[in-house]
Amino acid sequence: MSLSMAATRALLRLRPRSTETEGTLVRSIARQGSAAPVSRAAHRVAIVEEAQSGEVRVVTLRPRRAPSGVHVVYLHGGAYVHPVLTTHWNLLAGVVRASGAVVTVPLYGLAPAHDVDEALPLLDAVLDGVRRASPSRVVLAGDSAGGALALVAAMRERDAGRSAVDALVLFSPWVDALLDSPAVGEVAPLDPMLGREGLVAAGRWWAGDRDPADSAISPVRGDLSGLPPVFAYAGDRDLLTPDVKQLVRRVVGAGGRAELRLYGGAFHVFVGAPWTPEARRALRHAASVIRGDARIAGRAAWPRA
Repeated sequence: MSLSMAATRALLRLRPRSTETEGTLVRSIARQGSAAPVSRAAHRVAIVEEAQSGEVRVVTLRPRRAPSGVHVVYLHGGAYVHPVLTTHWNLLAGVVRASGAVVTVPLYGLAPAHDVDEALPLLDAVLDGVRRASPSRVVLAGDSAGGALALVAAMRERDAGRSAVDALVLFSPWVDALLDSPAVGEVAPLDPMLGREGLVAAGRWWAGDRDPADSAISPVRGDLSGLPPVFAYAGDRDLLTPDVKQLVRRVVGAGGRAELRLYGGAFHVFVGAPWTPEARRALRHAASVIRGDARIAGRAAWPRA
């Protein structure tokens, strides 16, 4: 673990956690603003285009230099209740720079005003539009709640008999909205960012009329066969990581290929902290996956990164 990772984690512990309880989450939602504008870092590396899918803004970043022919559909995190942040745009600037991919970001409606059943047709429509553009390679990616949405979108593509995406790239994905594994409780005291009670409330709001255990909200509980290769990146100080480990086990158990790159001392969505060497290593590897250069060595891998 690097000194910069340890220092960042210590600073995070000084900040209030919006997901500490349902009440703190409600207050955080009441205070928050709208989606962050595309950052200067993203504008430097990409031409920014905006379109509408129904009432939803869809932002596309097209690399200014050396496009690779790959198209990434990226779903941002935020516990389904928080909008896209400058941190997300800066992360995506790094993805564009390192991979040469076009990146499309649908700004899906947020809970509690919106729920998963509004987001699913949007994801279908965005993926259909990307396929019509005929890129050489399509990757679904996301962080935290967005990582779960990316996984759900891939499951829907499989169930509908549509062409599979080429890979899934998941940064600290939130794959079980219930967070009821005993291992989650063991990691929770080490996590400087997330609180279980607030997350469970957010998952319940996002579920709408569904059970939060439904695979559209908790995809690790669903059918994980027939998926494209899954590449996940997580830290061992993240209460979501035990369920990510379970995801990898279940994908492999269903006959698929999956890899979790686990980073010691790292917190939730640490890849958004580019001043740490851990984040830079994770982004370099993710970019190689997006380009199609990386492969999973065996049926599954669990390297300590």
